[in-house]
Amino acid sequence: MVRRRGELSSRRIYCAGPLFNRSEQEEMAEIARTLEGMGLSVFLPQRDGFLFAEVQRECVRGGYEAAEASRMIQQAIFWLDTYEVVVGCQGLMLNMNGRVPDEGAVAETAMAWMAGKAIVIYKADSRSLIQGNDNPLVLGLGSFFKVSTIPEIGYAFAQLFRVHRPPKAIPLPQHVKSAVERGRRLSQLLSSCKSSTDLVPIIVSLTRQPQHTVSR
Repeated sequence: MVRRRGELSSRRIYCAGPLFNRSEQEEMAEIARTLEGMGLSVFLPQRDGFLFAEVQRECVRGGYEAAEASRMIQQAIFWLDTYEVVVGCQGLMLNMNGRVPDEGAVAETAMAWMAGKAIVIYKADSRSLIQGNDNPLVLGLGSFFKVSTIPEIGYAFAQLFRVHRPPKAIPLPQHVKSAVERGRRLSQLLSSCKSSTDLVPIIVSLTRQPQHTVSR
């Protein structure tokens, strides 16, 4: 039995996958719309985070060297995505389409697996690595189960959440805790940003703070 819409409304899904061309972005957006249509909340990086190129352009326009801007933005993206995967979301969808899975998405899925999140793997691409099979170290993150159509993603999450129980919180290593807390702060401040220009001073401030000064 599939959970009713209201029963899924408290669950948030991180959509991990390739986002670097129009067709990839459109597919990820379709996945997000489908999940939201079932009542799930979604974090879609291309929509709910920020774009590297746009923020870098504003940093350079503001007087920062391109290399320094790139370093700061990369750190901010890592912190935000780490927070969303480890704390902000209860599940993660990995889109494995492509010649090989997107490396960033695989890293995020490994984080989610270690954090005990519900994971659904989606793949509609016939290409594979090992004699018709996917890499077991990736497929194992989803308990060696995957779906091949977008509607199945939502139904798989509905079934998972019937039995999935979040693990008890365990102390995070200090470097992970620091990344999560910076990501939490960035997530909170993002809602007040109306443009990439507004985001630049926030990223600069966070990247220049010593670890012990970052607070919730």
